[in-house]
This record gives sequence, structure tokens and C-alpha cells, in this order.
Amino acid sequence: MELVVENLEKSFDSKHVLTGADMVFEQGKIYGLLGRNGAGKTTLFNCLSGELEADRGRVKLVQGNSSRDLHAEDVGYVHSLPILPEFLTGYEFIRFYIDVNQAAIADQGGDIDVLFDLMSIEESDRHKLIKHYSHGMKNKLQMLLVLLMKPPVILLDEPLTSLDVVVALEMKQLLRKMKDDHVLIFSTHILQLAADLCDELALLHQGKLTRVSAEVLKQPDVEQQVIELLSEATALVPESGEVDAHAGDA
Repeated sequence: MELVVENLEKSFDSKHVLTGADMVFEQGKIYGLLGRNGAGKTTLFNCLSGELEADRGRVKLVQGNSSRDLHAEDVGYVHSLPILPEFLTGYEFIRFYIDVNQAAIADQGGDIDVLFDLMSIEESDRHKLIKHYSHGMKNKLQMLLVLLMKPPVILLDEPLTSLDVVVALEMKQLLRKMKDDHVLIFSTHILQLAADLCDELALLHQGKLTRVSAEVLKQPDVEQQVIELLSEATALVPESGEVDAHAGDA
């Protein structure tokens, strides 16, 4: 399965955020979306998730010889600032979510505690009000919803920011387990994290996407190469839109 982004454009009044973004994201890989502040990473995610309508372009899912437009229900979106009903306990919220989406997640059975176990949420925390949860625990709840729905595409907006070392490690391990069954993209501004976790990078610069391959990620000067691409004009980017192993010599 592939997520294909074709010539995506989005503007806000006179500000052109996406100016023809193109990329193919493959199932079985973790992609890190990097860009400078204000580059449009959240705008891109909002267009992919259906929260914003793009001005132009197309996003589709391709499976073998068939393809179709991407729909909102195809996407699981983990926001950087969790949007959860803080007046409920974690257990009550997951119970409610399962009841509301029963048809879509019927194969999950009814054992909520098994789901909490998967996310390493302690029994003592499951019946606390969500408003008393840490940022990391709220992110875990968001991830639990994704596990329930099993959408083909998963978007994570700064998922590991502000998490403690243990929770961040648990989240990274979970993402590695999930990638075989999903197209998985997470945005971050931490290059070291992206290089450690990702199979490939997608750089968003001047409204366009550029692929950074796994081979480049293994090079000792990958940080310098990425900084140059995000700092300089697009003359540094090969016509194919992919950075090769010699891009840093340009």
C-alpha cells in the first residue's frame, strides 16, 4: 500500500504554504516529516486528515493496481496537544469510544484492560480523570484510539515531544511494531530523533516535499545535509525530488 500525494497546494490569503507538494509514502516504513518553524507541517497533516481542504492536488491510496482517494476515516491523527474529554476517566473514555465505534472495531472484543496493557498504562491510572494525566499518558490514550481503529494511514504531530525518557522509548517501540501494517508519518523538529527512528525523511521546504533516503540517514554528515536543504534555495535538491548519497557534495 502507498499513500500518494500529488501536487498539493494550500494557501491562506496571500500566504502560500503548500506549493505543489509531491511524495509517495510506503507501507512498512516510518517517515519523519521535518521542516523549519512555519514550513507547513501541521497544514500538510490537516490536509491529509481532511481537517483542511487543499486548494489543489490529490491524495490517494494505492494498493496493487487499484487506487482511490484518501478519506478522513483512512487516517488516524495523533495531535501534538491531545484533544480528550478531561471530565472522563481513561477507562470511561475508551469504553465510550468503543461503544460509539462498535461496528468499526468489533474485532477488538471488549477487554479494555488488555488495551491498556498494550500501552503500558498502570491499573492505578486507568480510572483517574484524564485531566490528571500527564502529557505522555494523554498521548498514549490517543495512540490507543489509533490501535482500535487500525486506519491505513497514521499521522503523528510531534508525538515524542515533552515525554519522559521511559515513555518516549515505549512510544518508539510501539511505532516500530506498527509500521508493517500502516503508512506511518510523524512530524518532528528533532533531527536526531528522526534519524534514530525513521526509515526515510520527508523535508518540507518552500511548500514542497523532498525525500531523504535511508542511505543518507546513515551518513555521518546527514545533519549538515538536512540543514543545508532546509536553509538554502531549492537548487540543492535534485530534480527527482530525492536526496542521494552525494547530495552533500553539491
